[in-house]
Amino acid sequence: MPTSAGQTWFPVALQIVIAMAVASAMIGFSYLLGKKVKNKVKDTPYESGVPPVGDARHRFSVKFYLVAMLFILFDIEAIFLYPWVVVFKELRMFAFVEMLVFVILILCGFFYIWKKGVLDWSEDRSDVKVAPRP
Repeated sequence: MPTSAGQTWFPVALQIVIAMAVASAMIGFSYLLGKKVKNKVKDTPYESGVPPVGDARHRFSVKFYLVAMLFILFDIEAIFLYPWVVVFKELRMFAFVEMLVFVILILCGFFYIWKKGVLDWSEDRSDVKVAPRP
């Protein structure tokens, strides 16, 4: 049993030092042992299996960020199902009713954003009225 702060934090400090040493060694060895071939193809940016097209400062639609935030929101809410499953046998019907209310509220939010058209990515949205810019 550790009796001082030094004994308590020594394993953490040791892990940090070992992690930094391993990372430095891997980067150093790859620099020393790796091939240093320069050509036009290797210097071209590459992402997601598709060569880049256009300007890097391309503006994304607000819908992209809105869908990303909604994904995170629903993902976090799904995480709340795991603790519920752990205590379900102890709480029985109370836990079931509480989770039923929770899931109904989540589905209400989902159907609301679905009805508002947040999840519709089509370009032609003639049914949505947009106020003109001043």
